[in-house]
Amino acid sequence: MTNPIIDAIKNRRSTRQFTDEQIMEEQMDTLLESAIWAPSGGNSQSWLFTAIQSKDVLMKLNDFVREGLQNWTPKDDYISKMPAIRQHAQKEDYNFYYHAPTLIIASNRPNYDNAMADCALALENIFLAAESMDLGSCYINQLRWLNDYVPLRDYLAELGVPRDHVICSAAAVGHKAKQSNAPERKPGTVKIIR
Repeated sequence: MTNPIIDAIKNRRSTRQFTDEQIMEEQMDTLLESAIWAPSGGNSQSWLFTAIQSKDVLMKLNDFVREGLQNWTPKDDYISKMPAIRQHAQKEDYNFYYHAPTLIIASNRPNYDNAMADCALALENIFLAAESMDLGSCYINQLRWLNDYVPLRDYLAELGVPRDHVICSAAAVGHKAKQSNAPERKPGTVKIIR
């Protein structure tokens, strides 16, 4: 079975090389409109999407992420990747959003069990909408990892992200500089009980 939605799902790839060209205002509006039409627990729609297109703001965020990753300790088994993450963040050319011209941060109210799920669904809408417009996108974790890093949170508060919001994740969006190949799907990840 195929249709434009299924095609977008199968064709979408994580883009990690973007051109410098900014997305058009109409494209940004479409991405954000797609986000707010995602399902949310109890139809709460308690998320906030903060879109950043200023190169200066993005580079300042990158500086905070580089600093924050030096002392970050994962709260799960991701700790096995910690040395590599710290080393990577120390490199001069490190850029957590892959130099995308647009970064959309998804945050949600605190003490809300569906915060992450709601924002993840909205981000997937962004990724599929981006694909439908031939834009690249990538799911970005670092702001989520550094949710409790005070200097970063202070700066995000200056940008209008509420201090008490949980940073769920972000989407890097822009024009693709390089098309990513489709990795093979792992076997044994689906079970049907009839």
